Amino acid sequence: GGQAEDFIASFQWMGIAFLISVLLVYMVMASQFESLFEPFVILFSIPLSVVGVILGLLATNTSLSVMGLVGIIMLVGIVVNNAIVLIDFIKQKREAQEISVVDACKEGGRVRLRPILMTAATTIFGMIPLALGYGEGAETWAALGRVVIGGLLTSTLLTLFIVPVLYTSFTLFFEKRRAKREEKRRRKEEQRAQGVA
Repeated sequence: GGQAEDFIASFQWMGIAFLISVLLVYMVMASQFESLFEPFVILFSIPLSVVGVILGLLATNTSLSVMGLVGIIMLVGIVVNNAIVLIDFIKQKREAQEISVVDACKEGGRVRLRPILMTAATTIFGMIPLALGYGEGAETWAALGRVVIGGLLTSTLLTLFIVPVLYTSFTLFFEKRRAKREEKRRRKEEQRAQGVA
């Protein structure tokens, strides 16, 4: 009775902590990019990591404990790093060379592939001793290591493909909308000029 209630309460508080961490990460990125659009795309790397969390727990036959939830909250700060590195490069490339968003994404994926894989690998290898769960009381912490490894594996691989695709799709959509608005404004100005004449 009492233990089960404490466990449910812990899960609820961890859920609130997760939402707060997502909000804080978004706010920091919004101030960094001076935009609401890029951080929104970057946040898509978080659900991509949840896929790995579930697969990691199933593969290792580990139940989702409070420590596992702590690992998920940690992932919010970790997995967005890869997407930030990628999107920041793409944005800088477009501003510097005025190339299309598709070409910028291709170049970004090619140039940033190695740094992204290296940073992910260092975190994953650092978590392996924790995930193995050897020693007395280590099994309690093992869920944290397994959650981080699983989430980071899938988010790294999927971020390299899905985040650029989303960024390209949203950018092209907004560019088309902007072009349509400018076309409408131009036509109105022409009609107004003809009316005056």
